[in-house]
Amino acid sequence: MRKYFGTDGIRRIANTELTPELVYKVAKAGAYVLSKHTDHTPTILIGRDTRISGTLIESAMTAGFLSYGANVKLLGVIPTPAVAYLTRKLNADASVVISASHNTFEFNGIKFFSNKGMKIPDSLEEEIEEVMESGKLEELTAKNEKIGVSEYRFDLLDEYVYFFRKNFDDNIEKYMKKDFVVGIDTANGATSVVAEKVFKALGINYKIINNKPDGININENCGSTHLEGLKKFVVENKLSLGIAYDGDGDRCLAVDENGNEIDGDKLLAIISTNLRKKGKLSKDTIVATVMSNLGLNKFARDNGLELLQTKVGDRYVLEEMLKNGFNLGGEQSGHVILLDYNPTGDGILTSLMLIQTILEEEQKASELASMVKLYPQILVNAKVNSDKKYDYEEDKEIKDAIEKLEKEFAGNGRVLIRPSGTEPLVRVMIEGENQEYITKKANEIAKLIEKKLK
Repeated sequence: MRKYFGTDGIRRIANTELTPELVYKVAKAGAYVLSKHTDHTPTILIGRDTRISGTLIESAMTAGFLSYGANVKLLGVIPTPAVAYLTRKLNADASVVISASHNTFEFNGIKFFSNKGMKIPDSLEEEIEEVMESGKLEELTAKNEKIGVSEYRFDLLDEYVYFFRKNFDDNIEKYMKKDFVVGIDTANGATSVVAEKVFKALGINYKIINNKPDGININENCGSTHLEGLKKFVVENKLSLGIAYDGDGDRCLAVDENGNEIDGDKLLAIISTNLRKKGKLSKDTIVATVMSNLGLNKFARDNGLELLQTKVGDRYVLEEMLKNGFNLGGEQSGHVILLDYNPTGDGILTSLMLIQTILEEEQKASELASMVKLYPQILVNAKVNSDKKYDYEEDKEIKDAIEKLEKEFAGNGRVLIRPSGTEPLVRVMIEGENQEYITKKANEIAKLIEKKLK
């Protein structure tokens, strides 16, 4: 069991749980693990979102890296995928993003990226923890001329803007219409400045909201986790499309011209159709997670596409893509990985692929989104004894109840049981055509699991 790292790096309340002392240790151990095979002074990039604690964590992180002997380039406020892109572009040895993604401002977090611009695997996170706990941190102290130096490189944000110009300028200019206007919600987060720069550079007409961060308003009733404001904004201003990013900019959800949500599953369907038409969808395959809606399964089957599903987490989607040479994958929550461009979820990239598809197809956002019929989903948490979280797999009564319901669905519904990685809970997710019925069944199975695993 890992002590510090969770499913997406380290994430805790800043300055009380994620203390400067802890951050310093994580930085020192991380610098060692990620650069121990290099024969030169390592260079590490640091980017952050707009949280009030960002500069505090950044300072402690920088101190840890410099103390080890690594040099640091401070990128300032910048989206997670921009850090991933710049890590490869600059041949850096590693990078770190300081962000708690979609969480509220009091949280902050640390995500490490390898020299390939990818989130590091579980094994490396475990190795970092081992170094932190081993008592060898004192040995990892640079002396005299070996101490690292840092420099501010806020100018590198423009390299990220150029990346989009290079890939989208010609096509978007060719198809752009004057009456096509996009609403952008930057969640008062890491995309607050750069999204506007990108849309201006590409000549996309836009109206922007929630782009005035004050350190504590990140994700506050805005962005991809709170679409209500954007839905209203799109309808009231008669916009063609709405785009919402999360706090660190690696996720994107959309809203059609009628104010209806376009989630990650629909984005994958729309983008896959466009890529396949151009002969650019590798092996005619989409990689998603087990949480993807049954509607995406049916869309793939009806359109001759393969849908592969991994456990929950964009890192596992990426692992499957890399292992078998696929180039499109993602999650329902809006993490979409377009591996031909960037090895991590990229909200701005996803939104530009959607915009390009809408313009090329000469269809409304709602028309494209209608290609996937989403099934109602219900998620119920069963409270169980933490030591018995995985015992549901062996319990005959629980297994029989699940199998009976799945037979009844006959392909038009499914049951997914997932123990929580951090809490004494087993999550019961059911999909089907009737919301009232699946809610009743999810509660029944959750109660059975609670009774049997208490």
